[in-house]
Amino acid sequence: MEDYHKPDQQTLQTLRNIANRLRINSIKATTAAGSGHPSSCCSAAEIMSVLFFHTMKYKPEDPRNPNNDRFVLSKGHAAPVLYAVWAEAGYLKESELLNLRKIDSVLEGHPVPKQQFVDVATGSLGQGLGAACGMAYTGKYFDKASYRVYCLLGDGELSEGAVWEAMAFASFYQLDNLVAILDINRLGQSDPTPLQHQVEKYQRRCEAFGWNAIVVDGHSVEELCKVFCQAKHQPTAIIAKTIKGKGIPVAEDKLGWHGKPLPKDMADAVLKELHSRILNNNKRLCPALPIDDAPSVNIRNIRMPSPPSYKPGEKIATRKAYGVALAKLGRSSDRVIALDGDTKNSTFSEIFKNEHPSRYIECYIAEQNMVGVAVGCAARDRTVAFASTFATFFTRAYDQIRMAAISESNINLVGSHCGISIGEDGPSQMGLEDLAMFRAIPTATVFYPCDGVSTEKAVELAANTKGICFIRTSRPENTVIYNNNEDFRVGQAKVVYQSKDDHVTVIGAGVTLHEALSAAEQLKKERINIRVIDPFTIKPLDAKTILEHGKATRGRILTVEDHYYEGKTEQIGAHKENG
Repeated sequence: MEDYHKPDQQTLQTLRNIANRLRINSIKATTAAGSGHPSSCCSAAEIMSVLFFHTMKYKPEDPRNPNNDRFVLSKGHAAPVLYAVWAEAGYLKESELLNLRKIDSVLEGHPVPKQQFVDVATGSLGQGLGAACGMAYTGKYFDKASYRVYCLLGDGELSEGAVWEAMAFASFYQLDNLVAILDINRLGQSDPTPLQHQVEKYQRRCEAFGWNAIVVDGHSVEELCKVFCQAKHQPTAIIAKTIKGKGIPVAEDKLGWHGKPLPKDMADAVLKELHSRILNNNKRLCPALPIDDAPSVNIRNIRMPSPPSYKPGEKIATRKAYGVALAKLGRSSDRVIALDGDTKNSTFSEIFKNEHPSRYIECYIAEQNMVGVAVGCAARDRTVAFASTFATFFTRAYDQIRMAAISESNINLVGSHCGISIGEDGPSQMGLEDLAMFRAIPTATVFYPCDGVSTEKAVELAANTKGICFIRTSRPENTVIYNNNEDFRVGQAKVVYQSKDDHVTVIGAGVTLHEALSAAEQLKKERINIRVIDPFTIKPLDAKTILEHGKATRGRILTVEDHYYEGKTEQIGAHKENG
């Protein structure tokens, strides 16, 4: 344990006062909004008070300073108490809290990064700890800085398997700069939680996962002050026994109040009572400033150190070309990192690992957590993260991918073994939903390279493209068709085979592009000419080029796809009908 100096009574009372002001502002905000979760805010009031005004080190006027301690509110529905904290710290005006959930306010019902004090969006429960793991891993192993990461979870979300994937990850990598606070308030949304207030069982579970686990009264500021000073050589779980709705007599420890604001008359009475608990105290608590030891990082405009070095006609699988490309990109910036889910010898991320071992993170078979960790690693623009596995296994992490987009994250995901082209492995291994899945993500760019050159260009472009990038790679070896000096751009298709009197425009990508080229050669012998287009990116799709060449072949367009029908490139059909 670090030297613990018990706070004086004046400091403790100030922390209690802050906790009650957090309750007051959470209730005011949710009552004004007519919606929200005041009972979930109230159980965490003392935790937030001690964390932000006694424990954490940060610059309140500069929430995203790279040296600041990080905080993730995994129980995102308690957002009003987070907003109240930042009003208490002086970053927000208290009057702004009354705009909670209004369409023209940044204070949404759950945290989003348009708020400068939020790194990752939360609200889909069970995901905050994975992102916190990524931040802590980055702090310990990449930044080698002293900032710490704190994550507040609700007990309801502890039923999510993703939480325990993150617990295993943090223990394995000895993330002693990570603290998870479990707000054990006993009640879920519609029922009590499975373990209710059996805090010793939570403690044993956390200890079984290799965490230092400490049970504490979550409403005792003195106990919280003490427990947050207990540093260990392992991640720490603070198991805080709390009362849901603490400070709201009608709602304390009672079902039926989750997600319900107080009516104004009831709120007025509760606020009056809470104000009476705030004792006169002139002491003002300001957070301690962080140590300025996080390195300066610039991840803009990362370029390959040299052009591709493939020979037209040679064969290489795009999955292997990905590994080669990423290792090469890693020479240009020590902030390029790779993550994988125990498939590195199939996705070929092992090429990166062999060349840059300190920048490779093995996430094992826990794809949900892998995506969450990648989001955390990429937060505050600390790294350029590439995470790979079989394309089909990203389906189980779809919620994390969806939330990554809401988090405005710039992670790059690489799915290998796509489509039926993997053959004998069977349908359980075939990525046949991935294009439809990623095209539905609002910020996504979907690359589908067909050879070594285009794969290398896709990796470089993804590293410099905002939003979620997905690169689809294939298992079979295919012929290199592009010259090394070929220019590629997002949303720009390539016409790779044509003549003056083509009968039909054929669009293929990846493996199917090579099948289309083979068909073109065969059909030519039968005096049937076809035009072949490589879209390169499926989203955005180069509709202009496709329509232009479709018109040249009298409206005949054929797509050849290694994917389920439901994921077809529907944009083409829409443009064609409109045309």
